[in-house]
Amino acid sequence: MRPFFGAAAALLICGVFLTGCATTVSTPVRLSPDDLVRAATRKLTDDCLARRGLAPPRPGGPVPSAAEQQRVDDALFGAGRAELSQRLATGYVVRAHTDGCLAAAQRRLYGDQVRWFRTSVVVDNLRPEATRFHRSLAEVRARHRTEIAEWRRLRAHALTEATALLATHQ
Repeated sequence: MRPFFGAAAALLICGVFLTGCATTVSTPVRLSPDDLVRAATRKLTDDCLARRGLAPPRPGGPVPSAAEQQRVDDALFGAGRAELSQRLATGYVVRAHTDGCLAAAQRRLYGDQVRWFRTSVVVDNLRPEATRFHRSLAEVRARHRTEIAEWRRLRAHALTEATALLATHQ
């Protein structure tokens, strides 16, 4: 009786593995909303760099010369003086460019790079604001509910754009 049990168990295990493999192959990978927006941003910035004749930076890829790396950085993040600036309640100032590939990707995904910059800088710094002024995070969030609502609206727009972009480029 024991050999039969061993053979049956082996067949059952093989069936589970084969079924699992078949399911894995046919099931599409589901990305989180953050990963979808990141993937779309990367696609847009890579395409932008390629149009400028530049190779996107990749971990483990060839190390470019200092001059080539500066050209890539300028194309990706913008060059010269930053056009956008936002002073936080903590006193820090955050700056960004409007002329690089990343700025172009943000315009495409969020619909309005300037509004995305302003709201995301505030929303991304709610915890430091709460810490700095010894307030609860809930208090600070209540104080910034307009920015949070705008952040959510722009983020939803980006998610819709990212989904459409990635669906057409598979």
